[in-house]
Amino acid sequence: MTGKPLVLDADGTLLRTDMLWEGIWKGLGTDPLATLRSLAMIGDRAAFKAEIARIAPLRVDLLPVHEEVLALARTAQEEGREVALASASDRTLAEPLAEHHGLHPVFASDAGENLKGDAKARALVAAYGAGGFDYAGDNRCDRAVWDLADHAIVVGRAGGAAQGLTRVTRIESGWSPRAVLKALRPHQWVKNVLLFLPMIAAHAFYLETFLAVCLGVVSFSAAASCIYIVNDLLDIEADRQHVKKCKRPFAAGTVPIPVGMGVCAGLGAIALGVAALLSLKMVAVVAFYMALSLAYSLRLKRLRWVDIAILAALYTLRVVAGAAASGVYASLYMLIFIFPIFIALGSVKRMTELALARDDGPLPGRDYTRKDMGALLKLSLVGAIGALVIFLLYSSSAQGRALYPEQWLLWMALLPIAGWLYRMIRLGYMGRMDYDPIVFTMTDIRGLGYLMIALSLMFYAAGLWGAWFTRLFGT
Repeated sequence: MTGKPLVLDADGTLLRTDMLWEGIWKGLGTDPLATLRSLAMIGDRAAFKAEIARIAPLRVDLLPVHEEVLALARTAQEEGREVALASASDRTLAEPLAEHHGLHPVFASDAGENLKGDAKARALVAAYGAGGFDYAGDNRCDRAVWDLADHAIVVGRAGGAAQGLTRVTRIESGWSPRAVLKALRPHQWVKNVLLFLPMIAAHAFYLETFLAVCLGVVSFSAAASCIYIVNDLLDIEADRQHVKKCKRPFAAGTVPIPVGMGVCAGLGAIALGVAALLSLKMVAVVAFYMALSLAYSLRLKRLRWVDIAILAALYTLRVVAGAAASGVYASLYMLIFIFPIFIALGSVKRMTELALARDDGPLPGRDYTRKDMGALLKLSLVGAIGALVIFLLYSSSAQGRALYPEQWLLWMALLPIAGWLYRMIRLGYMGRMDYDPIVFTMTDIRGLGYLMIALSLMFYAAGLWGAWFTRLFGT
């Protein structure tokens, strides 16, 4: 390369993200109505960018960078070369970004001009002359600038636009299917075992029932991953301030936002399509789950205490979905029993986050501080005790006596359930578990032991151990 000025593009080049998309999603999370109204300006690209930057100013110090591009800039500065930033993003974002990374001067869009492609090329030629600068970019529209630069630095594939350039340096960049899979959070699909609860509670151990619930699990897994992507896009800035969530693909910039949006749309279609194969009732449950999850991501999760109730409702909807998928009746007792359990686990989730927080301030994206630990502990205990009382009442009901003739064994099952709940609350309060209590449960050997003992006692109480394999497989 030369000793001439080095000019860096921002979005996709210096940054592993795009500030316009970041602003749109932040705006949807903080001021959705204003953000949606701004879409009417999309025909005037420069004005639209300025409006999004006004609605949702970004923390430029949190934006993920291409370390190799930044290292290139640092090397150029050490050589005494001028390193400038030329961005199609609005100037109110580009200038703080350049200042944070020590870049000068700044070329950027404003409300009157969208500095992209030919417009950027003209601005740089006016400042440095044709062939008077090196330029790093990543997009097809950067070809207009590369043609007038002395040396081209191409980040990623640039849509094939760099073909034919003679003086070029390439920097590898891009996303991988593995990173996209990580964004789907497949480890969270384990929560959907809750769909099997109605089948188990009703002793409906038939192959066709089992297969129907499996389809329901596929539908709910796709729906959940769809919403996880939406949640991650809305929470990008908060996630970057979190000790673990900062490694999520969108927060880390390893998956572009438009790719995530496309995958999200596909997952939503899969969720509703598979649900339609089962029943209209299942479609309604999945659609309601997705709508409530979206409302939670947009607003409800920021409301203290309300967010725990919504979390419990979303878990309970999985049980309702299991009943809708299989056609098995979900008793009111079962729904009333599991809801307070999930109230307790939602409180455990927040206690865990507070116990592991870096400081005493509010949790990023939430309205809880460490002062709320005592109230969360009390709420978790109320939920646990409420669930145990409801379980005891169910065991004495007509339905409970009919399904579980050995009633005393059902009462014995209360002990391991109580032990498991106590363990979850204690570990959450001490910050000694995963951020998601359901996922933690599936890897916690002692906790699984409590649950397996409880399930075994319930099976013995129902007299099922000798017959359920035969009923499931028909042999």
